[in-house]
Amino acid sequence: MNDVEVGMPAAQDERRAAILNAATEVFLEHGYAAASIDAVIEKVGGSKRNIYSLFGSKEGLFIALISQCAKHASQEISAESGSHLPLQEALRQFALRFLKLFMSPVMVGVYRVVISESHRLPSLASAFYKNGPEKGARRLADILTRSADCETIEVEDALYAATQFIGILRSNLHLEIVLGLRKPLTLAEIEAVADSSVALFLNGIRRHGSARTD
Repeated sequence: MNDVEVGMPAAQDERRAAILNAATEVFLEHGYAAASIDAVIEKVGGSKRNIYSLFGSKEGLFIALISQCAKHASQEISAESGSHLPLQEALRQFALRFLKLFMSPVMVGVYRVVISESHRLPSLASAFYKNGPEKGARRLADILTRSADCETIEVEDALYAATQFIGILRSNLHLEIVLGLRKPLTLAEIEAVADSSVALFLNGIRRHGSARTD
């Protein structure tokens, strides 16, 4: 009996993860309104009762998968704090992770669905922002604060500066990809955007008299 009880949580976690993976495919393919629990079951098996017991409703399932995507994004972007790297390289590594993640087909799909449902589910939009983009910006702000303490740069508001850098990275490229006007960036394009964005940002905030970054 004890062996069964010990094994049940792990099995339930695996089942939950499988359902979320299937639901992600369904919601990204069909959008929230056209997606159905039946379509999720068709991919992963099981029953509606099982899904409802874990997530409560279609809306609960949707919120759970969006929250998972946002947390995954935050973890990926914050994988390395950059504390042991020179500022230029720390920014470059952040830029590469950000561009690879947020301009990937999956995250672009998640972004589209969140935007389409944000007016109906404002709490969902808030959760996505706080668990994903906001955490990423705060982690970058920490890197900038440490560098400012070392007197290599000058920033009055590290969090605002972090959001400006992210804005440079996104530029119009993210919007073009979200609108389907262009394909996701290639690795070579990601590296080029990262390098040019870092140079532009650093040359804008570097203390007067410091060496420029080309």
